Amino acid sequence: VRFPEDLEDDNTTFNPEYSHQVFGDDEVAFGYKGLKILLYYIAGNLSTLFRIEYASKVNEKFDCVEADDVESKIREIIPPGFCTNTDDFVSLLEKEVNFKPFGMLLHTYSVHNEEAGEDITYQIYKADMTCPGFREYHERLQTFLMWFIETASFIDVDDERWNYFLVFEKYNKDGATLFATVGYMTVYNYYVYPDKTRPRVSQMLILPPFQGEGHGAQLLETVHRYYMSSPTVLDITAEDPSENYVKLRDFVLVKLCQDLLCFSPGKLMQGFSQEMMMEAQQKLKINKQHTRRVYEILRLRATDMGDAEQSRSYRLDVKRRLIGPYKKKQRELAKMRRCLRPEELTNQLNQIDLNMQHEQLEESFQQLVSDYRRVLERLAQA
Repeated sequence: VRFPEDLEDDNTTFNPEYSHQVFGDDEVAFGYKGLKILLYYIAGNLSTLFRIEYASKVNEKFDCVEADDVESKIREIIPPGFCTNTDDFVSLLEKEVNFKPFGMLLHTYSVHNEEAGEDITYQIYKADMTCPGFREYHERLQTFLMWFIETASFIDVDDERWNYFLVFEKYNKDGATLFATVGYMTVYNYYVYPDKTRPRVSQMLILPPFQGEGHGAQLLETVHRYYMSSPTVLDITAEDPSENYVKLRDFVLVKLCQDLLCFSPGKLMQGFSQEMMMEAQQKLKINKQHTRRVYEILRLRATDMGDAEQSRSYRLDVKRRLIGPYKKKQRELAKMRRCLRPEELTNQLNQIDLNMQHEQLEESFQQLVSDYRRVLERLAQA
């Protein structure tokens, strides 16, 4: 909500992707007809208005069943101090002009908005719990995780090893410059013996009204550039990354790596090298596993897949990596031959069908190439 009229505007409304963490696996609230759970957030500081509406509700006295206590379920997520009536919320909205982003400005960029017919400016900040007011703001911000990240959990904000990176949109209201929350990322700094840290991305969320505009890539690249300047950082990883995050990371890391000398077309065609691993880690804080994916994507770009020899060479190179888990199974099988009785061995052999392995390997390769091509298409448009 930026203006009072947004409260009545359905175009500013977005729905949760998940509600099982609040309402159980069936995502059901029992005992209501026409139930609406309404959460409004002021665009910048995320002050909250919470209302429940319904046409009718079962009555324990007459229906002998009790309706779910929806209000208490929501109250468990949103921090205290929220509004329950519109007038209080609108009066808070008038003070929004005083809200300013927290922490240190890292990056400013603009995105052309077709609808508005102009470029809109965005800024990325790094904050921590010492910033006045940030702790309360973060409590409101993290409520979105429950609705948009499938296995979300709230973090321990008293642990000083957390870093917070925030994206804001700058917009004008009555001649003043205001800020709207776009999304954020939390990163935990793990200790690596003897004197390094390994930042690990824990949660990343771009709010639905801003998705598809490139903010995730801007945020991830800014975070990488922030850590790249630190001599104590070993490399950057992610905790249990989603498919969408992996695709985003592929794009950002390929964009960062493509100008390194070790990824020149001539060197790419010679195969994955120690030089690539060292340079990507030292200059860009990228670990070996991610560097290997970057290499495969850039080598695909340098490969003429219409040329039988080049295509075969690329396919074998990628499949040599993909076959790792299958080779592990073969080693396990060799151990079984020595340890298992014949009937037990036959049972295990039935589970490891070589033809099926080849089919799965080919399927994995084709899926990977398809994903890589999408990264390269996006790179060409960037």
